[in-house]
Amino acid sequence: MSVILSSTNQIRKSNEIENPKGFLQFLLLHKNILLELTKFRITFFVSVTTIVGFIFYNGQINYDLFIVSLGVIFLAAGASALNEYQERNLDGKMQRTISRPIPSGRISSRYALIATSLLIIIGSFILSLVNVTVLLLGLFTLIWYNAVYTPLKNISPFAIIPGSLVGSLPPMIGWAAAGGNLFDVRILSLSGFLFIWQIPHFWLLVLMYDDQYKKAGFPTLSNIFSHSQIENITYLLMVVLVFSSFIFPVLENSYSIFTIFLFIVFGFLSIFFTFSKSKDKQNNIFRNKFVIINLYVLSILLLITAETLI
Repeated sequence: MSVILSSTNQIRKSNEIENPKGFLQFLLLHKNILLELTKFRITFFVSVTTIVGFIFYNGQINYDLFIVSLGVIFLAAGASALNEYQERNLDGKMQRTISRPIPSGRISSRYALIATSLLIIIGSFILSLVNVTVLLLGLFTLIWYNAVYTPLKNISPFAIIPGSLVGSLPPMIGWAAAGGNLFDVRILSLSGFLFIWQIPHFWLLVLMYDDQYKKAGFPTLSNIFSHSQIENITYLLMVVLVFSSFIFPVLENSYSIFTIFLFIVFGFLSIFFTFSKSKDKQNNIFRNKFVIINLYVLSILLLITAETLI
């Protein structure tokens, strides 16, 4: 009897999702599904780097900042949802991703694609209200992420190198929305900084779930390098990342002594903790380094934004 009731409930839920009216009601009642489908935490960070790029140009907060941030949120949400649709079969093979909305069956592929299309259309329209450059940068980022980087992940463990371009473009979108020249050395430095960060960020994420990625069929670095070699590569990239951040105080002569001091302290502390050895489990070591690198990048973005506003 309980089995029959369970099956009936599943059929009813499935019909609600497959029916357009039921689908809209379903999303209103289950907002978490939409947040998961669009990888909201990643989407939010993308909008944050857009805001940093906007403020970095002239330190102003105005209506255009709100519009471009909103447009980027919608477009990034659409790109993330499209990525989940593209990788739905692979996600079903990994413990880390099997509970995502599509592989878990909480939303159908069809309506995930409809939601994706709506988000992309809305995001593109909003960005077009700012200027053509902003719209083109947004669409290029979308295409590069979903048509280049996502398929490339199935082919090479080094896909993140060209894929890092995706993470470096949102600040440029913000900068262009504020009226900045895309060839200005300041925005190129900020985008370059985020480009470098993306590489160890993604590699460490993959290594934290190395067995799962292998099981799903993704090529990983551990097929090419030993764990000790990967740790050395991560350390080298962290050093490059830290020293690349030192260009910001050099370019901005107005930075206070205290801010410059924080740049140096945060940088060398991050290098120290990334390099420090541990007898912990390998995936915990990679997780710790993952957290350190991300906290460092957030710290630098906060310093840049605060110094520009002040």
